[in-house]
Amino acid sequence: MRLGTVEKNMSQMPRSVTELFYCYLHRQIAVQAAGLGLGDPEGQAIPHDPPSAQALDPQLAWEDALAVMQWSRAGIPPVSPERWEAPPNWPSLVAALEPAFALAFCVGNFPQRVRNVQPLLIGGDVTTLRNERDLPVIVPPALLQWAYAVQSYPQLFMAIGVLRLARRFDEARELLRSKGKTPAAWRALRANEEAALAWHRGDTEQALQRWQTQQTNVPVLFNRGMAALFLGRPAEARLSLEQAVAQLPETSAWHHLGQLYLTLTRK
Repeated sequence: MRLGTVEKNMSQMPRSVTELFYCYLHRQIAVQAAGLGLGDPEGQAIPHDPPSAQALDPQLAWEDALAVMQWSRAGIPPVSPERWEAPPNWPSLVAALEPAFALAFCVGNFPQRVRNVQPLLIGGDVTTLRNERDLPVIVPPALLQWAYAVQSYPQLFMAIGVLRLARRFDEARELLRSKGKTPAAWRALRANEEAALAWHRGDTEQALQRWQTQQTNVPVLFNRGMAALFLGRPAEARLSLEQAVAQLPETSAWHHLGQLYLTLTRK
């Protein structure tokens, strides 16, 4: 996409945050392709949060944190964010999260966490960006109390997502295991959540193996591609990401993140 086209489109009318995220990603890609991106003096990707990183919109993050529920349940109406009450202190958790690069499509995750795209676009080895920094996330006690108190599906998945975002991986896994048999309607989502938990705690090969054995749906395709990309297998990643992106609407921030990952498979 040409820079002038992006700027012209952005100036025509007010844009939603999702559309601005799309334009931002595509502008970064176009700038890099034109040789106008910021250089990396040592040829190394340094995964840190720059001072200019954008603040995250908790409402948009909440909507995208639930998007996976629609795509994991074929033929079932989507879960509307308006029908769910956000957990207590959700904005505080969103603000406390470090930027991410290799983001699984799962409950609780939202594409806006990939808000520092420069390390992805400078042409370095993206496998060095696979693991998130092992930094503690300060979580308000009320949010943790809410997560531990949740008893039923599908809200249980959001509780697990909150614990995963807080890097309380063992507690998230125990909560998932403690609730017994999962209703049939939610089994595909549970399998995806188990793989995502493995991915974000650093068991990346295990996570990809789990996704490869799961029934194919949009989140699984996205996650197979994302995992293969950040494990250094771009050709394998491309096929899955192409299929996932083709099925996600352009109004979805997950579509645009998939497009970004797809671009990286062609470098």
